Amino acid sequence: MKLNKYIITGLAVTALAAASCSDFDEIKPAGGTLVAAQVQETSAAITERATAAFGALYTQIGLPCSVFGTSQDRPDDWGILQAHFSNDLEGPDAWIPDINYNWFSACGQYTSRTPSYANPYVRYAAPYNLIAAVNDFVVQFPEDAEGEVKYMVAQAYALRAFAYWILVNDFQFGPTVAGDKPAVPIVTPQTIDTANNPRATVNEVYELMIGDLTYAIENLDGYERPNASYINVQAAKALRARLYLAQGEWQKAYDDAVAAADGFSPATIAEVSVPTFKDISEHNWIWGYDMTTENASIEPSATNSSWLRSFSGNAYAAAVDCYTRINSMLYNKIPDTDVRKGWWLDTKAYSPLLNTLTWDSASGQDIVGLEIEDTKVAMTPYVNVKFGCNSCGTILNDEDTPLVRVEEMILVQVECLAHLNKTDEAKTLLTNFVKTYRDPSYTIPSEDVRSFENEIWFQRRVELWGEGLSRYDLRRLDKPMVRFRNDASSTNFPAKFRFNMKHDDGYALMRFSQYETNTNFGIVDNEDGKLPEVDQNPELTDGVN
Repeated sequence: MKLNKYIITGLAVTALAAASCSDFDEIKPAGGTLVAAQVQETSAAITERATAAFGALYTQIGLPCSVFGTSQDRPDDWGILQAHFSNDLEGPDAWIPDINYNWFSACGQYTSRTPSYANPYVRYAAPYNLIAAVNDFVVQFPEDAEGEVKYMVAQAYALRAFAYWILVNDFQFGPTVAGDKPAVPIVTPQTIDTANNPRATVNEVYELMIGDLTYAIENLDGYERPNASYINVQAAKALRARLYLAQGEWQKAYDDAVAAADGFSPATIAEVSVPTFKDISEHNWIWGYDMTTENASIEPSATNSSWLRSFSGNAYAAAVDCYTRINSMLYNKIPDTDVRKGWWLDTKAYSPLLNTLTWDSASGQDIVGLEIEDTKVAMTPYVNVKFGCNSCGTILNDEDTPLVRVEEMILVQVECLAHLNKTDEAKTLLTNFVKTYRDPSYTIPSEDVRSFENEIWFQRRVELWGEGLSRYDLRRLDKPMVRFRNDASSTNFPAKFRFNMKHDDGYALMRFSQYETNTNFGIVDNEDGKLPEVDQNPELTDGVN
């Protein structure tokens, strides 16, 4: 297929200088014709250059953007993984206490729309920095590259699609309701005026992303990746399944989800009966982020492990009670027979997942009530223990992060089958998944309790909690954001964060960072809506809460 190669403008402008290809251009054929030895030499030089730059594309997904300079790394800046975390905290199901140490209170209150704040700046900069890095990478190599170079270029395009997927979800509603609305800027290599580059529509961004992923799928055939931190055909199809799902392309999404899941099996009940989701080698990960000890040490407090995991001895979560908690409304709807109920502490601060754990070999104390000065405070009800550390009390923060799991692809298949009028098949698939891998007593609730469509969403909210998909689902399903019902007694959300938002509230959309609007005069910013007020819209329901 023909692929349009886009480069980004604004915050992370990519310079397409001729010097970027100088290594290749300076290999001149003797007498004007490449002999076999020279072809080999040229190929080797290209491969060497590609390999040297390729790993950095993946690495930066979880590294600080250093938005205010390298000497000012922040605990709330760890790249694209921070964007995932922020999106969950802007949803209905996850929260951190309203205390002075909570660097993400802007997400709880939705002051993350303030253009001069660091939080929205990171969430804008991180994807665009990855896009810029991808564009710098791919323009260095010929379109007919073969072998390992072809595979690297294909993965780069898949990464670019992943970055745009984050951005398009932040700045506009979903394609089924806002396809012709402005999303984010894109630019081709032919675009000259990068200082006056308007926002492309949602449909245009989706066209770009699907083109990138289709190119990746076509050019990754035969690629065998070293581990699940790299994108292969199945990972690329999983990412494309998400896009087709958002577009309502049910058959296409179903086909991609089936192909993506092939050969993978969900984590068993036994495997998720202890804190886990921490290692790239877990057999249910289709794609994940591999956090090395070296990269984690750049800014240990600016990591997923510092904020999302409750077992690090060098972290905001445990040290100052910034544990990430579940909304009690969602927790209360999880059956007691479901192993996932233990992914959070109950009202008595108990979970069976912790029965065999201690903080470290020296303490030998109950892990929940243990307090260590400047290291750990006692855990309280609803704290998440879903995500484990390589060892309790670790100071390394080098745990890996799942980006796509096979369980998600199974739930995508269920949703698509339901929309394809194959409800019986969908219910069988969902029942088999939950009964086998999560709750042996599971039966699909009656329509009086919850519609089947909302049951699928409920299963996604429980299964994928804390993995960055919460607010994306609100966009995709055109759902309101519901944190409480009727009054304060219905929820455990902090008072300042206790409000609901209608499905079409314009304040749900991110605002462009001040840096971008100061440098790209083609931007017309999102302006609808206003800062939510405490206890607003108490009557809203979402079909689950």
